[in-house]
Amino acid sequence: MIDLKLLQKDFDAISGALSRKKVDATLIEALKEKNEALKSAKAAYERAQAAQNEMSKQFGLYKKEGKDTAQLKATLDENKNQITRLLEEQREAEAALDTLAMSIPNLPDADVPYGQSDTDNVELRRVLEPRRFDFTPKEHWELAEHNGWIDFERGVKVAKSRFSVTYDMGARLERALINFMLDFNRARGFTEISVPSLVNRRTLEGTGQLPKFEDDLFKVEGEELFLIPTAEVPLTNLYQDEILESESLPLLMTGYTSCFRKEAGSAGRDTRGMIRQHQFHKVELVAITTQEQSEAVFEQMVQCASDLLSALELPHRLMQLCSGDLGFSAARTVDLEVWLPGQNCYREISSVSNTRDFQARRARIRYKEGGKNILAHTLNGSSLAVGRTMVAIMENFQNSDGSITLPSVLQRYL
Repeated sequence: MIDLKLLQKDFDAISGALSRKKVDATLIEALKEKNEALKSAKAAYERAQAAQNEMSKQFGLYKKEGKDTAQLKATLDENKNQITRLLEEQREAEAALDTLAMSIPNLPDADVPYGQSDTDNVELRRVLEPRRFDFTPKEHWELAEHNGWIDFERGVKVAKSRFSVTYDMGARLERALINFMLDFNRARGFTEISVPSLVNRRTLEGTGQLPKFEDDLFKVEGEELFLIPTAEVPLTNLYQDEILESESLPLLMTGYTSCFRKEAGSAGRDTRGMIRQHQFHKVELVAITTQEQSEAVFEQMVQCASDLLSALELPHRLMQLCSGDLGFSAARTVDLEVWLPGQNCYREISSVSNTRDFQARRARIRYKEGGKNILAHTLNGSSLAVGRTMVAIMENFQNSDGSITLPSVLQRYL
């Protein structure tokens, strides 16, 4: 959640930052109205409280001097009732602002480039040269069917569209990738953690999926439980409502989970193949840091994801997301896009984000330093999306006869 104290201190600066993130003007106006209502309620309460204090002093003097206090006491009692009412109005105004603020995205960092969409993202660098083929490379669904690795039709039969079934070497490759990614991340200092695939509403509110994105989540009927859209959700919220010691930070975590998304807003996009599925496997990186550590840890996470792709011999590029393409909770994001020769383009395979104290404020994750409780910074990044990594391997390592030669680093896992 954004810092409401900053909102009250400098609304114009906050609204300008939100505009850079394409927040609707009507939502910003509603935020302004709720903010003004709270300021007005606070001022009225403080005036009444100040008047009560003055009259209380006067009441004491009247009694000391033996004056009649009946009229003053009646005024004091009436003002006391007004204070109670005004305090309740202030609390209602605070609750209204808090409720609206839960649907307001994080502010972009000041140096994030301005832009409206992914076409305005900035390329930072490219890693590894794409292979030159002496034949026309096929797309991954052709290769998957040719090699018997993935069955899309049976996925639909047992579930619905955008589900798939992996077979034989496809299933083994999936498992090998998960183990390789976890081992790679562990070697970089990230502790492996296994977490639940179902989480409660409070947990999803903590990382920003709720209340805004409930339509994208699979919910258990009759219970306040949801299938996770990413391991970021349970990993970050392991420290919900906790005060950590600064000496214990940064906390570096990695975990593998299946992820579940309705993809409600992506009708007609990537409906064929493995790019956009309702269920997919992903290895995630998550960090909880002090405010001073977060930028260095962000770079460490980006480098880890890039090095993982390099170890798999997959050409990729790093993209700095512009303000209009940032996710809800992100203050800064670097996407890693892998080269797909079958599609003749780069496609996102990892997204590393620094949310600053946005998620920590919602989840109440703090650390103690110098006797003070300070909001932590939280970071997350894919490392990597397993299905998309399989797509990249199939397309980049394909042979002219449709067979696929796997990266050498995976041999020991197979």
